[in-house]
Amino acid sequence: MDPLLALRPWEAPEVTSWGRLPMNAVDRRSGALCLDGDWRFQLLPAPDAPLAEAWSSSYVPGVWTLQGTDDLPQYTNVRMPFAEFPPASPAANPTGVHEREVDVPAEWAGRRIVLRIGAAESVLLVHVDGRPVGISKDSHLAAEFDLSGVVRPGERAVVRLTVVKWSDASHIEDQDQWWHGGITRSVLLYATDPLHLADVTVRARLDGELQVDCRVRDTGGALPEGWYVSGELEGHLLAQDEEFDRVNAEDERVSAFLGEARMRTTVPEVRTWNAETPELYGLTVRLHRADGTVADTSYHRVGFRDVEIVGRDLLVNGERVFIRGVNRHDFHPLTGRTVSYEDMRADLVLLKRFGFNAIRTAHYPNDPGLYDLADELGFYVVDEADIESHDHAHEIADDPRYLNAFVDRVSRMVLRDKNHPSVIIWSLGNESDYGAHHDAAAGWVRRYDPTRPLQYEGAAKRGWADPDLASDIACPMYAPIEDCVAHALSGEQTKPLIQCEYSHAMGNSNGTLADHWAAIESTPGLQGGFIWEFWDHGILQRVSDGRPAGRAGAGLYDNGVAAPGHRWAYGGDFGETIHDGAFIADGVVFPDRTPKPALYEHREIAAPVRIQCFKHEGIVLGNHQHFRGLDWLTGRWELSLADGRTLTAPAELPDLCPGETAAVPLPFELPRDGGEAWLTLRVTTAEDLPWAPRGTEVCTPQVRLRAASVVQDPPVADRPVEVDGEGLLVHPLLTAAPTLSLWRAPTDNDELGGMALRWRAWGLDSLVRKVVSVRRDGARVSVIAEYAGTVGVVRHRQVFTPVEGGVRIDEQAELPDQFDDVARVGSVFETVAGLDLLDWFGQGPWESYPDRSAGAPVGHHSVPVDELFTPYLRPQESGGRHGVRRFTLSAPDATGLAVTLDQPRQVSVTRHRAEDLTAASHHDELVPRSGCVVHIDAAHRGLGTASCGPDTSPSYRIAPGVHRWSWTLRVL
Repeated sequence: MDPLLALRPWEAPEVTSWGRLPMNAVDRRSGALCLDGDWRFQLLPAPDAPLAEAWSSSYVPGVWTLQGTDDLPQYTNVRMPFAEFPPASPAANPTGVHEREVDVPAEWAGRRIVLRIGAAESVLLVHVDGRPVGISKDSHLAAEFDLSGVVRPGERAVVRLTVVKWSDASHIEDQDQWWHGGITRSVLLYATDPLHLADVTVRARLDGELQVDCRVRDTGGALPEGWYVSGELEGHLLAQDEEFDRVNAEDERVSAFLGEARMRTTVPEVRTWNAETPELYGLTVRLHRADGTVADTSYHRVGFRDVEIVGRDLLVNGERVFIRGVNRHDFHPLTGRTVSYEDMRADLVLLKRFGFNAIRTAHYPNDPGLYDLADELGFYVVDEADIESHDHAHEIADDPRYLNAFVDRVSRMVLRDKNHPSVIIWSLGNESDYGAHHDAAAGWVRRYDPTRPLQYEGAAKRGWADPDLASDIACPMYAPIEDCVAHALSGEQTKPLIQCEYSHAMGNSNGTLADHWAAIESTPGLQGGFIWEFWDHGILQRVSDGRPAGRAGAGLYDNGVAAPGHRWAYGGDFGETIHDGAFIADGVVFPDRTPKPALYEHREIAAPVRIQCFKHEGIVLGNHQHFRGLDWLTGRWELSLADGRTLTAPAELPDLCPGETAAVPLPFELPRDGGEAWLTLRVTTAEDLPWAPRGTEVCTPQVRLRAASVVQDPPVADRPVEVDGEGLLVHPLLTAAPTLSLWRAPTDNDELGGMALRWRAWGLDSLVRKVVSVRRDGARVSVIAEYAGTVGVVRHRQVFTPVEGGVRIDEQAELPDQFDDVARVGSVFETVAGLDLLDWFGQGPWESYPDRSAGAPVGHHSVPVDELFTPYLRPQESGGRHGVRRFTLSAPDATGLAVTLDQPRQVSVTRHRAEDLTAASHHDELVPRSGCVVHIDAAHRGLGTASCGPDTSPSYRIAPGVHRWSWTLRVL
């Protein structure tokens, strides 16, 4: 029997590897033979099932679940997708056999030949020419195998990679993501000299001190005499650490088969690395034979920086930095877990443009290219081990059978990523309870790499201030900001408080984000956190047959919307019975990386330059960065006046160090003709940057210079208002008259937070209107109606008064005590077709809501109606604009209607009624209406993040009692 199959590694947690080489940080990309492409492929029902005669093909790297097989993706959050308890796996266990020929270069004769598989999910078995080579577990780190004694240079070899989908390891890879199977990262074959660098460890300090430790091996056995290493840092030669060499020479524990060497230097006037100015130096390490010839080389990009915790502050280069982070999976809507270098660069460029400076690699080490990009572009990285045992966390945390797996996964991550300056914190994993395995892994990390703190939420939740737990940082999930502030003010805090997850971005969400950051920035001891998460993990699916679109789907989506005949699939869409629905769609970008409106909120919250206040003598600007001035930015002033005018002028930003403020004169003389006036500073990049071309908008800080003056149109008596027999307004541009609305299509937060259930129980989605009275007083009409739910009645009054060119509608709604937290209170009406452009004065241009409006500046905005709607993966309330003062809906010939509001209100204009959105599960089920559905809300409930985390704060909820609002409708 095959010795690898005889080990049955898919059900043996004590077998973490066999034949696998130790992890290291040596760069092996130069000269490697890439084996990516089409491989012969068979999908077996179980690992010990016999091979068939016929082969299909599969692209490597890639997952077979998105390449036309009958084994389709499945999404679960907590639950395992099978019933077996750890360490067991199901008998029905899809197993992919990948095979191809490889021509081994003849010039590799006499060299050491290594096969690297970038990642395989979840158990990898390697054979070459039918001979067993090795085994590896851990779906998100590379596995290397020495083929020197197996292949012959100049000849062809058959490489077979067998991947078993389910295993004992699956129980500790129970992460909130799609389950796939396959080889997800590149496969390489490379060669080295028998005398080779086994590992390189780089430590570069803030003061310019550089230490490089090298480990050397020789496949022939004992190391030859006279070898040595050299290092060059951008033309500067490193010196050998003779004391280190002397001690090693005298140490009997140092093996003749493993050589160690250390080099040092100090860089004068060193350019330090941080997320704002990510300065890197090129380091080349060479291994020499005794005659001076080079046996091996490794290249590294070095960043000089220090990370430490002092008291309750996390310091980078001695500065207390705010962590403006996001959690990120390796994800692509067509290829699943396989991402290209260009994909990763696009991810980080987008995040950089929206004010993020940190990434948590949820919940496993990401593709190696991500760390190179984080070094280059400037991100702080929390590097997280591939450990999550969510469904069986308590049982596994102390199960000795899994001890080696925990330590193996954490240590291999550290060994791989230790030389990246971007990695400032190690994470022991996610949602795996807390047990002896975590303490063991933490002990290894602290011994091996004392230069970085480590964190683990499972330990931190046992006590934010407990110094004896395996987390140097208090890193809770979704803690209410009030609790965080209370902890920081309690006098008991001992560690930095940086939430590993907060502000759950599922659907129309991220409410109170600005309030959260106002508390963080004003409370010592709070340093930020990581939004959950970057992606909506929608997979492009063909509606006709329910299959993934696969690589052929490229180009079949745009601006967050799938092309006709396709949709974004979430849990349950592939026929699976065990799934967690749309909980996979919880990112700040859509599956095609289109930003959601919440990103603009974050961009403004993270603004590097801000308007501190407005004084009569001018504007006070502040530099809110940690390390750099404002010279990389330029600006332009924009004055928005209520009369429709917008004035602009160039802005000269003051020379400010981090944390400094300065007053600048007002760029305009404020017109004397009254009316509301808002001053905006549009800040853009002054020069081309690696993450943004010159002129990229960075932030738009704004201040109100003058409040609105209240002017009410006088009534006219010559044109009585027309209403029908039910007291409903009759208007030539309306197909449905204004009525009371208390319902919104529930957001994901509404549904999972329980609010929608309560609203349905009250009958808010099916209120029954009954006319109580219709009275005329000259040209004015007063209508009183009652809207009955299942548990209460709302009394609604409308007064229609003719004014010049239109009608003013004064409204009042009295909510009973039972309705103590409704979705909205306001008017809804529908228009005739053809009114396709919305112009408004208020906050915009993107979607905003009462508790998510900091990123939408007040101004004059114009957007086609069809672009107002936000296509969240599960249809729900969306497209609202907060703080609208007035708006027009017009046809191409400039005819249409105009609405003026008594005060800034929440307004939405879409093609969908709330009941249309509520009834649909995907956007391909929606049929846009020809006219516009318009909501004008006296009050609109905040969004919060209750799908996973705190609800919106009480100040954004709607209380019972009397609500009043007024608006004027005119024909253009």
